[in-house]
Amino acid sequence: MKISYNWLKEYIDFTESPETLGDILTQTGLEVEGIEKVEKIPGGLKGIVVGEVVSCEQHPNADKLKVTKVDIGADQLSDIVCGAPNVATGQKVLVATVNCMIHPTSGEPFKIKKAKIRGEVSEGMICAEDELGLGTGHDGIMVLDTDKSNGTPAIELFETGEDHIFEIGLTPNRGDATSHMGSARDLKAYFRKELSIPQPQKLETKNDRPIAVEVKDSERCPRFSGVTIRGIKVQSSPDWLQWKLRSIGLEPINNVVDITNYVLHSIGQPMHAYDASHIKGNKIIVDTLKDKTPFTTLEGKERKLSSEDLMVCNGEREGMCMAGVLGGLHSGVTEDTTDIFLESAYWDADGIRSTAQRHTISTDASFRYERGADPEMTIPAVELGASLILELAGGYIASEIVDIYPNPIKEKVIDIEFKTFHWLIGKELDHKLIMEILNWLDIKTEDVTKTGFKAVVPSYRSDVTRPADLVEEVLRIYGFNEVALDEEFSADYLAEFEEHEPYRVQEDLSRFLAGRGYSEILTNSLTSPRYYEKFPLGGEPVEMLNPSSEELTIMKTSPVYTALESVAYNINRRNPNLKFFEFGRSYKKDGKRYVETEWLSFYLTGNTTEANWLDEPRKTSFHDLNTSVMGMLKYAGIRKTEIIPSEKDTLYEYGIVIKKEGKMLGILGKLKKELLSIYGIKQDVYHAQLDWSTVVELYKSDVAYEPIPKYPEVKRDLSLVLDKKISYADIQRLAFKQEKKLLNRMNLFSVYEGDKIEKGKKAYAISFFLQDKFKTLTDKQIDKSMNSLMSLYEKELGAVIRK
Repeated sequence: MKISYNWLKEYIDFTESPETLGDILTQTGLEVEGIEKVEKIPGGLKGIVVGEVVSCEQHPNADKLKVTKVDIGADQLSDIVCGAPNVATGQKVLVATVNCMIHPTSGEPFKIKKAKIRGEVSEGMICAEDELGLGTGHDGIMVLDTDKSNGTPAIELFETGEDHIFEIGLTPNRGDATSHMGSARDLKAYFRKELSIPQPQKLETKNDRPIAVEVKDSERCPRFSGVTIRGIKVQSSPDWLQWKLRSIGLEPINNVVDITNYVLHSIGQPMHAYDASHIKGNKIIVDTLKDKTPFTTLEGKERKLSSEDLMVCNGEREGMCMAGVLGGLHSGVTEDTTDIFLESAYWDADGIRSTAQRHTISTDASFRYERGADPEMTIPAVELGASLILELAGGYIASEIVDIYPNPIKEKVIDIEFKTFHWLIGKELDHKLIMEILNWLDIKTEDVTKTGFKAVVPSYRSDVTRPADLVEEVLRIYGFNEVALDEEFSADYLAEFEEHEPYRVQEDLSRFLAGRGYSEILTNSLTSPRYYEKFPLGGEPVEMLNPSSEELTIMKTSPVYTALESVAYNINRRNPNLKFFEFGRSYKKDGKRYVETEWLSFYLTGNTTEANWLDEPRKTSFHDLNTSVMGMLKYAGIRKTEIIPSEKDTLYEYGIVIKKEGKMLGILGKLKKELLSIYGIKQDVYHAQLDWSTVVELYKSDVAYEPIPKYPEVKRDLSLVLDKKISYADIQRLAFKQEKKLLNRMNLFSVYEGDKIEKGKKAYAISFFLQDKFKTLTDKQIDKSMNSLMSLYEKELGAVIRK
């Protein structure tokens, strides 16, 4: 939001420099993000002087150029080549002298140099108004009607000025500060000075075809004010008004529209002027229209209205304006307008926010209504706007001021104790000082006792609703810097923090996976519905109410949908060997609830390495992905997991389920070809999906280090013939359960199925590594452990030990 230094001075008297005032505004809660110096005439016309054309002849080498001699008050006449069709002898003109900077209305500034143009010397430039930033005209040079002597600085002929513009980063709760008067209110409390508020002239009315108003929805339009004005003349605004608007970045349009913008930025009340000739039936109706009703807004774009969009319509229920958001193309003020209806309404913030977001519109009006306007400002705005229109556009007031306000909004009353200020500020302030600051902020204090009082909050402070807000109001004027922080200062309450912050766990595991050759991908939360239609996963999808495109209309029910787009994109560009991981989310509807789940996903496809002279390339396998996932879990301190074969899985041709302490940790497997075919992927893709919240919950960052054992490790091999349904995980789990003390690790080095063993059986060859950290194992200890394991396998698994 832009606030003018000079404009602020119209509301409150101060002498502080722009820089100092910027610091004060920031301290009081209006953070100044930058200060820009602006000039009414860019460059201040430095180096531009009055000149007189002494002679003007045709250029010998160019049909459209003239060679002139110009008196600029110097000892010698200046030779200037000019291309303007209206240049002539005897004219008083504006001349840009050599080495001065020109600041044109459009385009970048440039320096005037002495030059030769088609062989003729040119020592300056005779200027048109757009070349000096004085206007937009470029039909010819500016011809002056002045008796100023030649060489007089042009600055003496024009009213110049400068201003400093504050760029304020306004927080969403400060709807009261969206104007110059609103910002001046904070300065009023800081300086303890009263505001100087412009008083409009008294309006004399004639009853001439007054425009009637009917409000159908008083909840979304609590107050509607306005007045009919007839006989106006629409034309350009005077210089002072154009300069005010340009200084804050607004382009003047015409006197009526400029006045509504002036009122908006002066006192914070949005206004809209309707051409009365388009108000059919001489009546305004505030109501909604049918769903999908077309409406062309001011910028010429046709929009389909929602039945929830509140509209300002004419008597035939034709939309003229999206209430509080944007006007219509055909009802606005033009050069032909002679009669208007000037609207000043108070709209419900939630309704304005919904309409603006639904149509992706953000205007100066919606910006203010969304943050909470002042219901008591509608009438002052009408009076100020109408007074200025009579002054600058003529005409007369053709009706009494309309004011529909069936349920006046009451001022909020907040009970507060003085000790609350001490408790929250951390410093005891004088009770009189507290009330003085609040009073200067227009917050009245009533029923004052030794312990507290009632605070009556003005209507424009919609953000002040509770005792803590009153404390903040006092503190920002008193000064945050005035509250010293003791070295032993502490809070009464400390929040509980998560043992492991998810983003730190994410950073740690990302580094781990990147170090093992994986690349992180980040994909869209929105996806195409055709993926879900062809291969449904994850539950009922969440549909977008206002999709950005026809291809992105649902939120993904599985991270697979968008990640496989990345896989296919790379494969199609001859990059088939991929190792991806992604921290993503899935979304679904569960009855009336919406469920969002975070996942850590893996995608492995192609070869393990690129082809080279030393090794033959090998295709990635399920076991490569399993090794990566289990290695990461081990690094994260998540060990002793339970592995269960996945049965009848909709996503995988085959896979496993990983559990820990009974909790579902994730799934891992080979993606089905039916799913891959949707993306045109012909090579195998292995995928794992871990529940991120469970990973974070089980994550252990503490790493325990221990010295390498002094005593040797012993290896013994066993060959077991087992039922085909028994997995290696079952064998491993039993072994570590039985031999907790000496069994260090296991390694499966051979698996056999064939005609040399009984049908339905499978042979595993396994190495067992035994170690005692404190002494050398004896043969007796080793044999005892191995015999114990063999007996266990025979009894629990029905194993045949091949010796």
